[in-house]
Amino acid sequence: MKKLKTFQFMEEFDHEQVVYFYDKNTGLKGITAIHNTDLGPALGGTRLWNYKTEEEALLDVVRLSRGMTYKAAVAGLNLGGGKTVLIGDPKRVKSEAYFRELGRFVQSLNGRYITAEDVNTSTSDMGFVAMETDHVVGLHGKSGNPSPFTALGALYSIRAALKVQFGDPTIEGKTFSVQGAGQTGYYLIKYLLGDNEHGDKAKKIYFTEINETYIERMKKEHPEVEFVKPEDIYGLDVDVFSPCALGGVINDETIPQLKCSIVAGTSNNVLKGEEHGAQLKEKGILYAPDFVVNGGGLINVYHELKGYNKDAATADVKAIYDRLLQIFEIAKVQDIPVNIAAMQFAEERIKSIKNMKPSYVKR
Repeated sequence: MKKLKTFQFMEEFDHEQVVYFYDKNTGLKGITAIHNTDLGPALGGTRLWNYKTEEEALLDVVRLSRGMTYKAAVAGLNLGGGKTVLIGDPKRVKSEAYFRELGRFVQSLNGRYITAEDVNTSTSDMGFVAMETDHVVGLHGKSGNPSPFTALGALYSIRAALKVQFGDPTIEGKTFSVQGAGQTGYYLIKYLLGDNEHGDKAKKIYFTEINETYIERMKKEHPEVEFVKPEDIYGLDVDVFSPCALGGVINDETIPQLKCSIVAGTSNNVLKGEEHGAQLKEKGILYAPDFVVNGGGLINVYHELKGYNKDAATADVKAIYDRLLQIFEIAKVQDIPVNIAAMQFAEERIKSIKNMKPSYVKR
């Protein structure tokens, strides 16, 4: 019997649940994937994208939700991994009713899944979702926009990678290329320009972006940051390349172009395939796994579930530095690619906790 793509992907990525939903009145059309709830309820943002095909949306949501499982596990959080993708044109479908309908769907999952903002959704959109469910985080008046915290986690990841690769965690005198300057890339560039607690500043920063609004904003606010065409970002001779846009950018075509010493960015699923981690290792490029690097936003919204305290959230985000050093050491000792070491690190925690209790069900 021929398998449906849904079950094929669920088996391939080891998912617990994939749910499709649709509302004719608002045009809401999406998929929620719950990857693993051994550590707790699945948490992951809602991404709105004009996917070319429904299969493309399905593959995206199963990959992203698996990444959230690893992200939560590596960050030491009592959460599982989930994600929602909405299929549609962000310029046309968004409305109060649209997101309130999403909230009703999230509520129907009875706490197994908690949502938040993601690509093309905002804290304001989540406010509408919150009118229909309590299972949403990243709201105004609480943790708010997670992007600055995601970027802060990236900064401390970069410091850890610099320490391993150059023996010194400072960004002073180092060169960077940042792919994407809309949200997390924008805040990361600000940190690299000296807006951080250490006050150290990059020697040179290049950036690329496809959104003209974000390009003009960067040129106006930080004219010293040099714009390059999207196709030219990979071949720059820099210390650190930071992908902060969409995933899959480290692949067979781009790896031969890379002249950097470190790849560390906030994009999800930076590697097109796990084999590309090995290719970076062979080339002598240190890769900081994306689900470790971009954990700051998740850590920040997790604190909403405990009673939000910004100082406590910030401290937990900075702890990514030490956690990544541990993972780098595992990779070195076992002589394996860092992405594989990070997955082992996450899976060990999940396995140890799973032995304590069954999969999460709200009581």
